[in-house]
Amino acid sequence: MARDNSPKERQKKQLERKQGRRASYDRILIVSEGSKTEPNYFREIRAAYRLHTANVEVRPSKPGSAPIQVVQYARALFEDGDRHKNIQRRAFEKVYAVFDRDDHDSYHDALDLAASLDGKLKNDAKQLIRFQAIASVPSFELWLLLHYEDIQTPLHRNEVMRRLKLHIPGYDKGVDNAFAITREHLVVAAQRAKGLADRFSAHTAPEPFTAIVELVKLLTTLRG
Repeated sequence: MARDNSPKERQKKQLERKQGRRASYDRILIVSEGSKTEPNYFREIRAAYRLHTANVEVRPSKPGSAPIQVVQYARALFEDGDRHKNIQRRAFEKVYAVFDRDDHDSYHDALDLAASLDGKLKNDAKQLIRFQAIASVPSFELWLLLHYEDIQTPLHRNEVMRRLKLHIPGYDKGVDNAFAITREHLVVAAQRAKGLADRFSAHTAPEPFTAIVELVKLLTTLRG
């Protein structure tokens, strides 16, 4: 009998291989506002710590970069999956929506929606999942800047970028080696981010804040 080499059959076999490569730790879905900078950063961490791609899925927000779109897409990707990307329905224990405060009108709505979904959705193992907004005020680049400076007061995103470029000449959106460049200062950045989180939150904008540290700590401590 001839082998079935149809696209559907090939996709099924690819999924079976991917499932076979899963590690014992939680399956994590990360959906980001940025189309390059944040996905590149988290994929760098995934590669540096040799995390299974079947366990850590990183995707930019397909509908757009508004915070509410990021959260809505993260929910849709979790609930419906994406057969073109071999992402199965409800195949995660943790879902993270990564976005910036910037000047987005839907910022607080996105925070509220993410909070309302946390512990309410069930995965393919019938477990309630973690659904969390990973927000930065004013932007993701604050997290990178904390590797070099102890920021305590509000900064506009343009000022964050200006200062960051003093430490990383040539830095721009979409770089693919931000983790490698900043990694040696990771411990101090985490301490500074925690200091900000002790005083402020995602809801106290324009005070500086970033929850990126939570996701970085999770990814850098996963074990097979």
